Amino acid sequence: MYYFIVNPNASGGRSNKIWKRIERQLNHLEISYQAFVTEKPGDAIVYAARLTEGCKEPRVIITVGGDGTVNEVLDGLAFCGPVTLGYIPAGSGNDLARSLKLSRRPSRCLRKILSPKYYKLLDYGVISYGEKMEHRRFMVSAGMGMDGAVCHSLAYSRMKQVLNRFRMGKLSYWAAGICQLVRAYPVKGYLLLDGAQKVELNHIYFVSAHIHAYEGGGFKFAPAADPCDGRLTLCVVHHSGKLGLIPFLVSSLLGHQKKYRGVRSYQCREVEIHTERPMPVHVDGESCMSQKAVHLRCIQGKVRMIV
Repeated sequence: MYYFIVNPNASGGRSNKIWKRIERQLNHLEISYQAFVTEKPGDAIVYAARLTEGCKEPRVIITVGGDGTVNEVLDGLAFCGPVTLGYIPAGSGNDLARSLKLSRRPSRCLRKILSPKYYKLLDYGVISYGEKMEHRRFMVSAGMGMDGAVCHSLAYSRMKQVLNRFRMGKLSYWAAGICQLVRAYPVKGYLLLDGAQKVELNHIYFVSAHIHAYEGGGFKFAPAADPCDGRLTLCVVHHSGKLGLIPFLVSSLLGHQKKYRGVRSYQCREVEIHTERPMPVHVDGESCMSQKAVHLRCIQGKVRMIV
């Protein structure tokens, strides 16, 4: 039995069209499956928990949607028994699919899931924040600062919805990025790496912690990230002037690996980020509001995924 968790609203409704094609293919092949279709944010968390909580039997759960849907599925999983994840990318950013080099053709992804040859044991991250120390998992990346502000601005963006209909969702990330760059105001802060190394910084624009190399619809902020090594790769951008960020952002979008002034990279198993004033925070593009302090850690090799 295959269990599908489907977000029909991903990429402006394109995900629903993809699911209909997949469903026809499943019926044609006479595959036994059950589908759970989300209606609102948080539904995928509930469905994933319902499928895995207290279950000792093997489960194969396939997500149809974007990175945010995968995030919710991961956040809801109870690792009580053997769980294998599959993914059919149908979002606008698809950074996880880009990192894992999954096919852009849904039918090909489905065939790989039904007849798997390769699996990977992937890491995931956990972020803790707020006075009540809320926790949330993330599959791709978490960020604090300008990248979080971009995600916040896109959460209810009509522009993104319109562009998604024409399969131009990436443009919404770029437009929001330019807008947030104009508005961005750097802050002082510090990092505490693995509880031992303190790094004090001025002019922080953003800090992103990566399991995978990409975020924001194709920005390669962490080229050294390895999703199987048990470590977070940090991208710290703390330039004294906004114009100095532009070459780095363009280079990251093009996938180049160069060193730039005001951009640092670290690797660690856990990190605390503290800033003088609250900054927007995201996990896999989903909002965690604005925070002055967050704690992030990496959980190694817990997610078994078909690739």
